[in-house]
Amino acid sequence: MSGTNAASGAAPCRFAHYFVICGIDTETGLEPDELAGENFEQSPLKRTFKSKVLAHYPENVEWNPFDQDAVNMLCMPKGLSFRTQADSREPQFHSFLITREDGSRTYGFVHTFYEEVTSPQICSAMQTLYQMHQAENPSSATSSSSSSMDSLASSLDEADSPSSSSCRSAACGGYDASRDTLYVSKALCLITPMPFMHACHSFLSQVHRAVMADLPPPLPLESYVHNVLYEVPLPPPGRSLKFHGVYEPIVCQRPGPGELPLADFPLGQTFTLLGVENLVQLFNCTLLEMQILLYSQDYQRLMTVAEGITTLLFPFQWQHVYVPILPASLLHFLDAPVPYLMGLQSKEGTDRSKLELPQEANLCFVDIDNHCIELPEDFPQFPNKPELIQELSEVLLHYGISPVGGAPPTSVPTSTTTTTPHGSVSTRHPGLKSQQALRELEDDGRNGNLGGEQLAVLELLQGNATLERLQALAKRTGVRVEALRGVGGEGEAQGGRTAVEEEELRNAKLNVQLREVFASRFTTMFADYEAFVIQSAPDLESWLTNREQMHNFDKASFLSDQPEPYLPFLSHFIETQMFATFIDNKIMSQWEEKEPLLRVFDGRIDKARLYNVRAPSLRSSNYQRCTILKESAQAIEQRLMKIDHTAIHPHLLDMKIGQGKYEQGFFPKLQSDVLSVGPTNNKWSNRTATAQRRKDRHRQQTEHLTLDNDLKEKYMQEARSLGKNLRQPKLSDLSPAVIAQTNWKFVEGLLKECRMKTKRMLVEKMGREAVELGHGEANITGLEENTLIASLCDLLERIWSHGLQVKQGKSALWSHLLHYQAREEKLEQQQAESPVSNGPERRKSESSIGMPSLRVSVIQDMRHIQSMGEIKTDVGRARAWIRLSLEKKLLSQHLKQLLSRQALTKKLYKRYAFLRCEEEKEQFLFHLLSLNTVDYFCFTSVFTTIMIPYRAVIIPIKKLSNAMTTSNPWVCVSGELGDSGVRQITKNVLEMTFDSAFRPHTHIDAMFKCQNLGKLTTVQLGHDNSGLLAKWLVDCVMVRNEITGHTYKFPCGRWLGKGVDDGSLERVLIGELALPNADEDCVRGCRTPDMQHSPGQTRRVSITSMGGRGYKPTSAQIQEAIGEAVNSICKHFHKPEKERGSLTILLCGEVGLVGALEQFFHNGFKSARLFQKTVFVWDFVEKAVAYMESADQMGDMQETAEPLGLTCVSLCHYVSAINSSPRNIGKDGKFQLLVCLGARDRLLIQWLPLLVECPVLQRMYEESALLRDRTTVNALIDVLQTLHDFPITLEASLVKGIDL
Repeated sequence: MSGTNAASGAAPCRFAHYFVICGIDTETGLEPDELAGENFEQSPLKRTFKSKVLAHYPENVEWNPFDQDAVNMLCMPKGLSFRTQADSREPQFHSFLITREDGSRTYGFVHTFYEEVTSPQICSAMQTLYQMHQAENPSSATSSSSSSMDSLASSLDEADSPSSSSCRSAACGGYDASRDTLYVSKALCLITPMPFMHACHSFLSQVHRAVMADLPPPLPLESYVHNVLYEVPLPPPGRSLKFHGVYEPIVCQRPGPGELPLADFPLGQTFTLLGVENLVQLFNCTLLEMQILLYSQDYQRLMTVAEGITTLLFPFQWQHVYVPILPASLLHFLDAPVPYLMGLQSKEGTDRSKLELPQEANLCFVDIDNHCIELPEDFPQFPNKPELIQELSEVLLHYGISPVGGAPPTSVPTSTTTTTPHGSVSTRHPGLKSQQALRELEDDGRNGNLGGEQLAVLELLQGNATLERLQALAKRTGVRVEALRGVGGEGEAQGGRTAVEEEELRNAKLNVQLREVFASRFTTMFADYEAFVIQSAPDLESWLTNREQMHNFDKASFLSDQPEPYLPFLSHFIETQMFATFIDNKIMSQWEEKEPLLRVFDGRIDKARLYNVRAPSLRSSNYQRCTILKESAQAIEQRLMKIDHTAIHPHLLDMKIGQGKYEQGFFPKLQSDVLSVGPTNNKWSNRTATAQRRKDRHRQQTEHLTLDNDLKEKYMQEARSLGKNLRQPKLSDLSPAVIAQTNWKFVEGLLKECRMKTKRMLVEKMGREAVELGHGEANITGLEENTLIASLCDLLERIWSHGLQVKQGKSALWSHLLHYQAREEKLEQQQAESPVSNGPERRKSESSIGMPSLRVSVIQDMRHIQSMGEIKTDVGRARAWIRLSLEKKLLSQHLKQLLSRQALTKKLYKRYAFLRCEEEKEQFLFHLLSLNTVDYFCFTSVFTTIMIPYRAVIIPIKKLSNAMTTSNPWVCVSGELGDSGVRQITKNVLEMTFDSAFRPHTHIDAMFKCQNLGKLTTVQLGHDNSGLLAKWLVDCVMVRNEITGHTYKFPCGRWLGKGVDDGSLERVLIGELALPNADEDCVRGCRTPDMQHSPGQTRRVSITSMGGRGYKPTSAQIQEAIGEAVNSICKHFHKPEKERGSLTILLCGEVGLVGALEQFFHNGFKSARLFQKTVFVWDFVEKAVAYMESADQMGDMQETAEPLGLTCVSLCHYVSAINSSPRNIGKDGKFQLLVCLGARDRLLIQWLPLLVECPVLQRMYEESALLRDRTTVNALIDVLQTLHDFPITLEASLVKGIDL
C-alpha cells in the first residue's frame, strides 16, 4: 500500500510530520516492562524497563494524530536498555511503520544511542537491584552485563565489535555506582508520510553527531528540527529535492506519475540476506496470502525484508495484518487466524525449534539471520520461476551482488551506523566543504532561494562554524556583512559525487531494476485482465450496496485464456483478497479517480499494447524479459544528478537566549514553543493551501451529486474488508477488553469467510444451473475446484488453530483428531471389557439389497488416512481427511461429532477460541452442511496411486432357480484411472439375505484391493460355462469403493450362457453412481443430477433387455434419441479436457449412441421366427458381410467404384476380427463393438450405404423399416458425420482381444 495516501485530505506536503524523543523518564524512575516479558533471574542490566515518549514536536498534526503508545512501542520495541562503560555502545538505526485502520501508512525512522545517566536516583536504584540480584543468585555475579539493546544489533555486528569481550571480562559484568558509569538508551525518531529511509537516516545520524561532537553545531538543534518539520517539502512526483542536515546536504527523489511508487528500503540487502531462490518463494507465498513470519535479531532487517517483499507485489497490495516489527507485548497476535505478514525479533542464542507458533500448516517462516526459509506444503509455483530467477541473478551480478545469498551485504549500508570520533567535524577537509558550498549555492541560486546578500555571506562563511554563529547574531542586529575574497576558497568546484552519494545512487538504481523485473511479469500475465472485469452496476452507490452479491471478474473465462503452465498459480491467485481489491479498484475507477498503483499499471498495459498490437506471445508461456531496465535506472540517475528543488536552509529561530545549553554527549531539552508551529510565509505551504481550497470547493460541489462521505467510507471499508474483518492490530491499547474485542473480530471474520467460501464452492459446482439462477459464471474446471477445496482446507486449519492452549504438531486439526481418536479408542477398549453393550454402532444404510452396510465414523476415516503410506506429514493427513469427508458428504457431520466432546475442546482451547463460541460454531457447521448438496470427487481424483479395497456384489434376477450357477464367475472393474484386472470369484460364495418382507435374495459377494481406479465406468462380467447349471441370469453388479463409500450400479438384466439369449458368456456393463436410498438422512441424499444427462430426460431401455421386449419406440423417438446421443458426444469434446466425464457412458450407456443405433436397426426388423428363435441385428450384419464376400469372389464387386470397394473390404475385415476374438461377448456385444470401432475410425457413415444397398435387407426388414427409407438413412449419415471432428478413444475394456 503506497504511503502517499497517508497525507491525503488536508495534509500539506511536508517531508516530516513529527520529531520524537524517547527514553527514560527520570521522574517516574525504573519501571519494569511486564509486557516485554520480565525475567528476574537476569542481571538488572539485562532486564527491560519501560521507555516513555519524552517529547514530540509538534504537539499534534490534524491529518495524522500522534499515537503515543504505538510510537513509543515501536521506537523501543524492547523497552529501555542499560550499559556501563565496559560495554559496546554503538548507535543503531531501525525503521517501523504504523498502518491505520483505513490501510494508510505512516513511517518512522529511529536512531538509538546511549546517553550517560546523571540522575543519582536511577543510579542508586540500579545499584540496589544489582545487589538484590547478587544476593539471590551468587553464581551469576560474573555474568555479562550486556542488555536487551544487543537485540537491536545484528549478530554480525556483535561479533565484529572488538571491545566487547575484553572490556566485559575486565569489568566482570557487575555494576557499582562508585566505580562504573551507567548509560541508558535514547531514541530520536522522525515520522514521515513516505518512506524516505536514506534521507531520514542521514538527518538523524547528523543530529546525533552534533550531540557527540567536541564543538557545538553551527546553529542550535532547534533550527535543524524546525527546518525538517516545517520548511522541507515533499519532493513533487518525478522531482528531486535537496535539504540541509547539520553538516551535509541530504538528497531525496520521488518517482514520476508513470513510474513504480517510491520504495527506499535497499532491495539488494533483502536479496543478499535470503538469496534469489528463497526470495522468489517468499514472494510466491505472499501473493497466495499465506501467513508469513519474518525472524531476525535485527529490527532493521525485519523492516527491510517486509517492505522489500511488499514493494515487489505491484500492482497488488497486501490486504491483511501487516506488522513488520511485532513488539514483545503483542505476541498474542501470532494466534491470529488470518493471513499476516509479521516480523518477530529473535533473542540471541535462541533456537528456532524452541519457538512455539500457534499454527504452521499455512506458515512461511523466514529465518533472515540464517538465510533460510521454511515453506508450507503443497502450493503452486510462480510461473516461469527458473527464468525469473535467472533474470534477477543477472541484475544482481551486474551490481556485484551474489544471487546465492547468505553473504553479509557489502554494497548496501547495514543497519548500524558508527559514530565519528570526537572532533571529527572540525578536522574535515576544508576543500571538500567549500566545493559542497559552491554546488549548494549554484543550486539555491537556480531555485531562487537566495538573495544577493545571503549569497555573499554564504560564499564567505560556508564551513566556518564560528563565523556562521556570528552571522546569525549580526543578522538579528541588522549589520550587513560583505564578501571577503580568498576566505574559504581553497578548493575548486568539481562535478564529482561523494562516495555516500554514489552508494545511494547505486542502491536506487538496483532497487528500481529489481522491481521492474517483477512488475514486467505481472504486465505480461495480466495484459488482458480488463476484458474479464464485469461492470454490472449503474452507479457507485448500488455497486457498494450489493458488493457482496456481485460477480466482478469472469474467472472461468480468464483461466481458459491463459497458458496451461500458468493455471495452477493463477487459479489460486485470483481467489486472493489482494486480487479482489485490485478488481474492486478497477470497477470504482469508473466513478472516481484511479487508485495510483492501478493508474501506473493500466498505463503500462496500454503502452505494451501500442508496441505489441496484441501479439500472440502474450498468450504463450514463453518468458518475456523486462525491456525497460536501462531507462528506469536512467530516470533515477537524472533526478539525482540534477537536483530540481532545494529547500530553505536551517536558520536561527526567535529563541530565548541561554536555554538549551550545549553539553557534549547529552541531547538537549528543546524549546517547544519554537517547534510547535511552522512559518506562515512559506511559498510551498501557500501553494498547498491554494490547492487545498480548490479541492474543498470541488468536494462541496460533488457532495450534492454523490454519496454522503461517511456512508461511502462505511461501504468502502465493508467492501474492502470482505473475508478479513481485521486488517491491522491496534498497537496502543492493550487492555483485556480490547484484546477480547479483537478476538471477537477474528471469530466474526472466520465465520464470514466460511460463508463466502462455501457459497462460492456451491455456485461453482452447480455450474450452469447456478448461472440461470443469477449466480455468475458457468462450468468449473477441475483445477478451480481443487483451488477452492485447498482454500477450504486452509480455512479449517486457521479455525482449528485459533485460541489453542498448547500447540502440538504442525496441523491443529489433525492434532485435535488424534486426541479424539485416543479418547474414543480408550472408550472402545473399556466397553469391550465390560459386558454391558453400549447400543449398536452407527452404520451407513445400504444403497441396495445385497450390499453389506459400511461403517461410518470419524475414527474409521482417520484410519484410512493413517494407512496411506504416501502421506508423510500431519498437514497432509488433515487435508486428505477433509477431502475424504467432503467426498463422502460427511464433513459437517464428522466435525460436529469431533466437537461434541466438549471436555476435550475445553482442554485444548482457550475460552475466546472460535470452536468455543457456540452460536458461531453452529452456523459454521451449517455452512459446511450445505456442501452435501453437490458431489465431490476431491479425494479420489487427488490420491491416484493409493491402494483401495473394492467390494463387488453380483445380484442375480430374484428367481432362486436362475440365480444358481455351477460355472466359475469372474469380474474386471474399469475406471478413469485404470482397471482391476480379471478377478476370479470363488465358486458358489452364494449368500442369502432377506428383505423387509422376509423374501429370500441371493447374491455373490467378492472383495479385492487394487490401485485407485478413479470414477468407475465399466465392469466386464463373465464365467467359464462349466458344470450342469452354466446359464446365469444377472440383474446387476454393484461395486463399492470401501474408503469413499461411492457405490456404482452396473445394470445387466441379461443371461450369460451358451444357447440362451444372444449366447454371451461375458458382458461389458456400463455403470453410474448409485443414488443413496431414500431412508438415508434427507440432506445426505441430496446431490446434483448426473453430469451426462439432464434430470428430466426419460430413460430408454435396451430393446433386447428383459424389460424392453414389449417396448416399441416410434420413428420420431428413435431419430430424436440418435440426435441427443450425438449431441452429448459433441458437448463432451467441447468441454475442457479436465472436465469431461466418461465417453464410454455416452457411447454404450443406456442413453448412449449404441443403444440409439440399436433401436434404429431394430425398427421393422423381422426378428420372430418359427419356434420363436430370436434373430439379432448382428445376424443381419453377418449375412450382409457374407453376401459381400461371395459377391466379391464371383466378381460382382469389380465394377463398383474404388472407394466403395475399399469400404466393403474394411467392413468385412472388422466383422471378421470381432467374430474371431477370443472373447465370448454375444451378438449384442459384437454389434456394440462394431458401432464403437466404426465411430472411432470414422467408418460408420461409409458402412451404412453398403448395408442399405445389400439385398439381404429386403429379406430381413419390413417395407416400413427406417433402414429402407433412403431419406432417413441420409439424415442419419449427416448426423453421424459430425462425430468426424472429434478424436474418439475407446476404453481398453471395450476393445480387449480385438486385433485390427
